[in-house]
Amino acid sequence: MQIFRHIPLASTPQAIAIGNFDGIHLGHQALLRQLIAYAHTYKIVPAVMTFEPHPREFFVPQNAPARLASMREKLEYFAEFGVQRVYVQRFSHGFAAQTPATFMQTLQQQLNANVVMVGEDFCFGAKRAGTVQTLIEHGFNVIPLPEVQFDGERVSSTLVRNALAAGDFAKAHTLLGRTYSISGKVVHGAKLGRQLGFPTANVHMRHERPALTGVYAVKLNNLPAVANLGVRPTIEGIPKLKLEVHVFDFNGDLYDQHVHVEFLHKLRDEMKFAGLDALTAQIAADVVHAKQYFQSGAVK
Repeated sequence: MQIFRHIPLASTPQAIAIGNFDGIHLGHQALLRQLIAYAHTYKIVPAVMTFEPHPREFFVPQNAPARLASMREKLEYFAEFGVQRVYVQRFSHGFAAQTPATFMQTLQQQLNANVVMVGEDFCFGAKRAGTVQTLIEHGFNVIPLPEVQFDGERVSSTLVRNALAAGDFAKAHTLLGRTYSISGKVVHGAKLGRQLGFPTANVHMRHERPALTGVYAVKLNNLPAVANLGVRPTIEGIPKLKLEVHVFDFNGDLYDQHVHVEFLHKLRDEMKFAGLDALTAQIAADVVHAKQYFQSGAVK
């Protein structure tokens, strides 16, 4: 799969799906399957245009939605579906200010878009003035995707975020078609967990606004574990969110490895303790509860 962080001149026709694709939920997956099927039928290149940062992160960073997936994770999902080219469009003041006509010109003249696939509520250009109808009126072959529903609700990134925030992993799994996960590189930390008797893998996250915080039963690369995702309020001077994972009965070295953390069950919210002794006792209890969860047969 080719990844472009600029818009080159495409010499061959393309079918292009456009969107943020945060989380790659069932609605996104339906669009990608339609993209691949169309491209295969008409023997053209299946491509995706996505945006970084998310437009709402750009315009209202203080109220931006929680991130469900990093750009690397999105790219991995695109590759799994069979997308051949991905255009990562930098969302900037210049891009946000361009007219719908300029954006359509890019699609026609630079990207050689044979067909454009978007959600029915897709908008583009300054002040979101361009719509699906605008594309159609300007001669584009547009395939809008009817909304995918679950339990009478439109499947959306917001619905997934709400499910994760509520600890409803069964619903999140249904909306995503898979277990929710965060991936990242294991980096060196303060090694406090090791001092407390519970060594942890510190997983570097590309985004600092995850959809969930707290203590969870997880799997790290399919190994049962317990994880804390938060700011560690008992430890002073930790302003950034951290994902720390204690893998049960594991003595290997995970440093510099890119790992995959699947979130399975919420144990509790993050809380502040009076001191390290109380924190250590709670971690021990969390480990017991997480092991009981795995032993219960709730997860395979």
